[in-house]
Amino acid sequence: MSKMKTKYYFFRMLIISLLAALLAFPAGLCFAKGWSAPLDTCHKHSSGKKQKKNTVSIVSGGPCLVQSKSTKRRPKSSRIVSSSAFTINKKISSRSAIVMDAHTGRVLYSQAPDRPAQPASTIKILTGLISIRALRDQEKVKVSKKAAGMPRSKIYLKQGKSYVVDDLINAVLLSSANDASVALAEKIAGSEKAFAKIMTYKAKELGANSTICKTASGLTSRGQQSTVRDLAVIFCKAMKDEEFARRIGKTKVRTRYGKLLRNHNKAMWRIKGAEGGKTGYTRAARQTYVGQFSRGEDAIVVAIMGSETMWDDIHHLVKHGFAREQQIRLASLASVSSGSNSNHGRFSSSSQPSVLDSTKKKAKL
Repeated sequence: MSKMKTKYYFFRMLIISLLAALLAFPAGLCFAKGWSAPLDTCHKHSSGKKQKKNTVSIVSGGPCLVQSKSTKRRPKSSRIVSSSAFTINKKISSRSAIVMDAHTGRVLYSQAPDRPAQPASTIKILTGLISIRALRDQEKVKVSKKAAGMPRSKIYLKQGKSYVVDDLINAVLLSSANDASVALAEKIAGSEKAFAKIMTYKAKELGANSTICKTASGLTSRGQQSTVRDLAVIFCKAMKDEEFARRIGKTKVRTRYGKLLRNHNKAMWRIKGAEGGKTGYTRAARQTYVGQFSRGEDAIVVAIMGSETMWDDIHHLVKHGFAREQQIRLASLASVSSGSNSNHGRFSSSSQPSVLDSTKKKAKL
């Protein structure tokens, strides 16, 4: 009996040892390798709510609670997402449109920017700019039969009567006067046809290589064309001329003979930051426009051709343009900050050169 008891006792101890070893194995393995074992800490409260599961990390120094993967949150992105070009395309009616940075010439938005079309009265920005540089304000211009007979819009100049250049230039830029445009053209070049050649040459000099002028007024003419890209480039350059910018930025002016000239550019009092612009319309061209807007340090030029809802189109494009400017600035600041951190502040980013400045020459090596 003693032998039987001894065997039974030994067998029982062996089973107990095996069970203890099996129970101790997972905890010992976790302790050795630092694994995490799930610990259900859900408890019912009086409210009936449950707590989220946590995990126990068994490491040297004792167990510690760590956050479960399911409870981790990703940081919110600070990236600014602007309106997509696709959304703008759906909002505007223009056949072609462009938004350009007035300082650098960077294109912020474009839709068929190089599509040639009749520019209508937007081409008068060349007529006004050339007249400002070619004539003195107090010079007299005698009105020909052709000039007086131009269709409206016009200020009804009288044939044979003389008017001062100052009044005629204001009439061209603000009231889009066709009769004043032809009168100035004939004064400068002898004929409207000869003046149109000067306009084409001036456009190319400013970087508008797709623009061909046939009239001083922009009235529909076979072979006459421009693009929204060209109009934006021309207007950017024209606004650098202080007298041009001063004139086109006025809402109304009274002539020396008492006529009140009102600016056709309604954006001047409808859209924040408007600095000047030129409207146009013919049946062939539909509604056309080019103008400059500035807010804070940003300045943009908007040009549209073939529009059916001009002021709505301009509103959407201006809003999109300034949103893009802000997005680009923030991205640039982030890039500079990242670059300075990686280089320990030893290097600084260089500013982008202006694509509108064609007068700078490359340094000789």
